[in-house]
Amino acid sequence: MSVTIIDGKATAKRLRDETGKQVAAFIEQTGTTPHLVVILVGEDAASQVYVRNKEKACLAAGMRSTVHRLAAETSQAELLELIGKLNTDPQVHGILVQLPLPKQIEEQAILDAISPMKDVDAFHPENVGLLAQGRPRFLPCTPAGCLQLIQQVCPDTSGKHAVILGRSEIVGKPMGLLLIQRGVDATVTICHSRTRNLADMTSQADILIAAIGKANFVTEQMVKPGAIVIDVGINRVDGKLVGDVDYQNVAHIAGAITPVPGGVGPMTIANLLKNALTAAQLQTNQSAR
Repeated sequence: MSVTIIDGKATAKRLRDETGKQVAAFIEQTGTTPHLVVILVGEDAASQVYVRNKEKACLAAGMRSTVHRLAAETSQAELLELIGKLNTDPQVHGILVQLPLPKQIEEQAILDAISPMKDVDAFHPENVGLLAQGRPRFLPCTPAGCLQLIQQVCPDTSGKHAVILGRSEIVGKPMGLLLIQRGVDATVTICHSRTRNLADMTSQADILIAAIGKANFVTEQMVKPGAIVIDVGINRVDGKLVGDVDYQNVAHIAGAITPVPGGVGPMTIANLLKNALTAAQLQTNQSAR
């Protein structure tokens, strides 16, 4: 079977370029430059790479980018104080706290503290609730990127059976909400560590989304021939990045598949830029497009 390799890099570039044009038009109309602030606590190597990539992407799109790099010993109170100041700063349109956080900081308390209007990750309960109701203010960055890649090879997802491996607040749950939105209209099954007969479930999927953080977990026996396979996982094995899907073997039977790296990852940053622009538009009473 001939498989389609879904090129996340190329798709993300098109999205970033379009956002860049919209940013230029917004600045011309309002005199305001969208401003994204990223907070990085600690010295996590992967997080530092992600933050640098976000910073470069913002600047390339014509946005203002500020990074607050805080010591790993930063207290929860200190971080909350900084977020409070950013929430009330009219020149800051988007706030992103890079995860994971050091163990002395309660992650949910921090995410809840970010103003819903500046929550470009769409993690705040208000934004999650709006998504659940089918009227999102911001789309969660990684799930939105997955959906865009799916629709690139399958424009009509109505009635398709999508199986999601993983129920995290970052990918699994919001991915399910996106897939059941009107206009997408997929039928969704979410699997997790306690799902029985997992391979039976995944092998029914027209669309399989793997987001469980286990290298090469999804084997060819778990995939329906011709299925669309979206690999969200990023795992380091013997110095190389691999996904949650056994790519070499699954690619022989899938209809379409995302590589790791070069699949979902670039889409996350592209959608972050889109959300930052939307936040600036909403905060300046501009109609978000």
